[in-house]
Amino acid sequence: MTSNLGIDLYSPKEIAEKVENIGVVKANLPLRTMAMLGILAGAFISFGALYFTLVASDASLGFALTRVLGGLAFSLGLILVAVAGAELFTGNNFLVMAWAEGRIPFSLLARNWAIVYVTNAVGALGMVALVMLSHHTDMNGGAVAEAYVKVAAGKTASSFITVFMKGVLCNALVCLAVWLATAGRSVTDKVLAIIFPVSAFVAAGFEHCIANMYFIPMGMLLHAGGVVPAGVDLSGLTLAGMLSNLLAATLGNIVGGSILVAGVYYVTFRQRS
Repeated sequence: MTSNLGIDLYSPKEIAEKVENIGVVKANLPLRTMAMLGILAGAFISFGALYFTLVASDASLGFALTRVLGGLAFSLGLILVAVAGAELFTGNNFLVMAWAEGRIPFSLLARNWAIVYVTNAVGALGMVALVMLSHHTDMNGGAVAEAYVKVAAGKTASSFITVFMKGVLCNALVCLAVWLATAGRSVTDKVLAIIFPVSAFVAAGFEHCIANMYFIPMGMLLHAGGVVPAGVDLSGLTLAGMLSNLLAATLGNIVGGSILVAGVYYVTFRQRS
């Protein structure tokens, strides 16, 4: 059926069909391809996190401006994933639509999520190593390093349920960004579609499990190296604190992406009557 919304935009029903078809392709990717694209996605999201932290290190900016500009900067990560091509765990929550329609078995859904999650972590941790070796954190008189520690400490200081709920809201916006980007036909369409939902979740302080695979280890390493920002609670900045955050954020991201976005759109447009 041809969309009546104009040649430059897919309709919501067409987006649902495209997302489902893409999910089938993603679920059947060869292991090497899936793993390499997963590593790239972890690195891409880390570039966005790096860009955000650079903005956050500027104490001359007001609270709201820091959050908004930081969110715009972080959008780089998902733009790279969507346009350059990569496999991101949070965006791949959309595979639920292909599974629900019976086009892929649960085993392929679980395989994709497991491989992509692990390789996203590899990409993020690889970026931690590269950024540490580059001495990027020395910028702004060491304020960048302090910003990393503050961000990581804030994430690990939050309760499990708080991180979970922030994870739900985060991936609802991330998957909506992917949904909107799928509606576009050009690079410009996709970039503009991604910026606002992603910058909104970052500005609001929501929790993205893959971004946290970069933020928290970076903060932990810098803290271990002697970076101690004044007036910051660092008690949660431990391995246990990191694992608790990642578990809560991951579960929340799955609920937000798979149920609140993929599930709702599946019931609306794709469910068999």
